[in-house]
Amino acid sequence: MSHRRRLARDASILAWRNLLNLRRTPGSVIAALVQPVMFVLLLAYVFGGSLGGADYRTFLMGGIFAQAVTFNAAFTALGLANDMDKGIVDRFRSLPMPRMAVLLGRTMSDLVMSSVTLTVTTLCGLLVGWRIGGSVTDAFFGYLLVLLFAFAMSWVGAAIGLLARSVEVAQSAGLIWLFPVTFVSSAFVSTHTMPGPLRVVAEWNPVSATATAVRRLLGNPPPDGMPISSAWPVVHALPYALGCACLITAAFMAVSLARFRRVALR
Repeated sequence: MSHRRRLARDASILAWRNLLNLRRTPGSVIAALVQPVMFVLLLAYVFGGSLGGADYRTFLMGGIFAQAVTFNAAFTALGLANDMDKGIVDRFRSLPMPRMAVLLGRTMSDLVMSSVTLTVTTLCGLLVGWRIGGSVTDAFFGYLLVLLFAFAMSWVGAAIGLLARSVEVAQSAGLIWLFPVTFVSSAFVSTHTMPGPLRVVAEWNPVSATATAVRRLLGNPPPDGMPISSAWPVVHALPYALGCACLITAAFMAVSLARFRRVALR
């Protein structure tokens, strides 16, 4: 059997194992599903009235999709750190399998979890009045872009989980970066309201690009009167979002594998 086939087989087995283990931690699954629903309701009805009403709720969903899958990176970090703390990863190392299979199995299972999160968030969006305004083909590619970004974020979580020295550290480190990354962006508001340096950061933020590209693919324009930046990442949101997702995946996959090998040599 070729190396690639072994990798695909072993990663699939480990991904299935990770999904089965979710039955033992139903609280984490519920939290991953309730969190985006909470943000949809909070932003749509608490802040939405002053930001454009129904038009804002339509605009909001692209940002919620990007935020929801970004937050699932903490799920990856915690799961991998927990496996290392319990010695399960050491057992996997003793088996004749590619080392990448352990990491790929974790990110694949969390991609399934992100798909479930995306489904629940979509249903919640439909309940608050959001609708897809574009074609079925564009909508398909919009959801595909969100899942590609989710896969990239899961590798960020994997790197954090491997670098953390305990489950507690992984839990804190896996959450502390999420709020500035998701809120210093155009996921929920226009970047024109931000101070100069912060606006530049928000415009080049991959979360902003993903949210903007998804909105365009889903046919969800911004509310009337909301100023839109003319910065390059905003105008070319789709290629920039795709490039960022691929670059983040490659970079953090390399970091995760290097860290995994260092831990294995101890």
